[in-house]
Amino acid sequence: MEFTSVPGVGEKTADALADLDGAEAALRRGDVATLARARGVTEGRAAAIARGAIRERHDDPGGWLATDRAREVYEDALGLLQERAVTDYAEKRLRTLYPSPTESRIEEVREWAAEAVEREPDEAVLEALEGVEQPTEPRGLRVRERALATADAERYAAVKDAFPELSVEVVEDARDLAELARSYATVVAVDEEFAGVDVEGDVRVITDPEAHPEEVVPERLLAFFAENRAELLAALDVHEAAGIEPALDPEALRDALSRLDDDGTVRGDEELERLSNAVDDLDAAVSTAESVANDHLRDAIREQDVTIEGTDFLSLVEQGARVDSLLSRELADEYDEAVRRAREHFVDALRLDDGEAEFAERVFAGDPTFPTEHNEEPLNRLRTELKAARDRRAAALKSGLAEDLAALRDPADDLIADALELDVELAVARFARDFDCVVPELDEPGSGFAIEGGRSPLLDVPFEEAEPVDYAVSGVTLLSGVNSGGKTSVLDLVALVVTLAHVGLPVPAESARVGRVSELHYYAKSQGTLDAGAFESTLREFGDLVAGAEGRLVLVDELESITEPGASAKIIAGILEALEAQGATGVFVSHLARQIREAAAVDVAVDGIEAVGLEDGELVVNRSPRKDHLARSTPELIVEKLAREADGDSAGRSRGGADPEFYEGLLEKF
Repeated sequence: MEFTSVPGVGEKTADALADLDGAEAALRRGDVATLARARGVTEGRAAAIARGAIRERHDDPGGWLATDRAREVYEDALGLLQERAVTDYAEKRLRTLYPSPTESRIEEVREWAAEAVEREPDEAVLEALEGVEQPTEPRGLRVRERALATADAERYAAVKDAFPELSVEVVEDARDLAELARSYATVVAVDEEFAGVDVEGDVRVITDPEAHPEEVVPERLLAFFAENRAELLAALDVHEAAGIEPALDPEALRDALSRLDDDGTVRGDEELERLSNAVDDLDAAVSTAESVANDHLRDAIREQDVTIEGTDFLSLVEQGARVDSLLSRELADEYDEAVRRAREHFVDALRLDDGEAEFAERVFAGDPTFPTEHNEEPLNRLRTELKAARDRRAAALKSGLAEDLAALRDPADDLIADALELDVELAVARFARDFDCVVPELDEPGSGFAIEGGRSPLLDVPFEEAEPVDYAVSGVTLLSGVNSGGKTSVLDLVALVVTLAHVGLPVPAESARVGRVSELHYYAKSQGTLDAGAFESTLREFGDLVAGAEGRLVLVDELESITEPGASAKIIAGILEALEAQGATGVFVSHLARQIREAAAVDVAVDGIEAVGLEDGELVVNRSPRKDHLARSTPELIVEKLAREADGDSAGRSRGGADPEFYEGLLEKF
């Protein structure tokens, strides 16, 4: 697959995707989790790449959200979905859900969403998801006791790039290899020519190290599991709480993690612990052993009377003997006991085995002295032996644990990815539950829409307080109604339902039928009359809109505010005529419905949001538009109320004030 064919993918990103296992499959299914593992690709970037790949696969031209207000409605709906995601990953992954004119893409998401809404957003699952994040690859790892060796300069570059954690050295022959082995605990030769070479030291030949990274640098694998321990365990909790079969054996993973320390070293091995402690405590142990010997000798000298005849004393002095030599003749047994105790303490404190304990004989040996001192050379040799044994043990344990973890590496990625994808599905399930959503019926292009019991979660009132709306439109329609009667809210509801339906998601309604549209053009209410330049620009925009408008849904909120009412009515009438001729679907909110209908050369349907009256100065409104009805305006309702009041109350008593005929005359003009 040519990754550069994906919109937005350049050469650098294409190279990173080419190095990623499973990149093509991830692009096909919009798998952000896998794409985000590519070098230098963040989750946000992965979501954009996945979206581009989806569009390419479905031959989606894009641009369905054709206006700023249309994009705002989509972003608001997406925000409601993202609010119901637990993980950052799910928030970004939800951006791969977008409205499309392509039937195959819509159906693909509808099938996915049908399964997603069946998910149960259990609190235990949501709580477990809080600990799940994308796994991170270990960075800055450096292994200093191991090196790679090659005689091939070209191979050198490839191996150095594949294993940045290790030193890579160029050797010419076996002699160079042996010399290198004296500087490193382990050397891995990558050339076939070194197979069977017998050199001193731990030298291994692995000709295809890139295929066996767990053997060459097990620390990389161990560091991955150590750094992602919490995320992996949280992902296991998610699977268990949700009753989903994980991609690996949970007990095998938990057992392996229990043997791994947070710094990537193996824990729980008594022998490694013994050797590590011995190396760390060596100097302290030898110092304490000296003190044990000297304390014993000091006590022996204090408690024992030493008698030396004069001739003996003179003889010893003439021979150049020191005082401690004089004493050793009298305290030879005590000195031997002191050394024995020193050796015993040294061996016990470091828990040395039989072979290591032999060094204690040489560490504390030689002519009697006071104070007793150890021998440095055998101590250093013991130090070297202990370090080598420790490193060998650690390497063996690392290799063994890495071998176990190698089989879990890819399933571990899948384990976390599955948990993160579950969060995406649960966000959709929670959205559908919170807003009483239903899967809409998708109809043929140009068939309009029909919404029953629709309630918009975008209103500035709690969702449960939103009044349900029924509305259906086929063709081009004017929507009339009183101020603050909910006309704009109806447009928002229509835009939201149609957008979600073209994403492939459930919609907030009791039932809905949506004809597929090629683009959504939603124009918000203009803020005041436009100057000549802005007015011309707006007319150009609508001129472009009506050119090739077939299949489009056009929603316009009070376009008449762009200029004086008389001109506005004629302009809107002309736009409606063009849209009708193109076979587009449209809803235009306007207070000039009567004038527009009179100016139009075609019959224009008019629906109305009817105000049924005034109570305590507040409008009482039926929020569902009434078909083929020119709704009365707020001024008309107020004049009607004043005329009724001027005509007397229910008891027939005159309220006084203005002549009732004045209000009745005004009312006749509406």
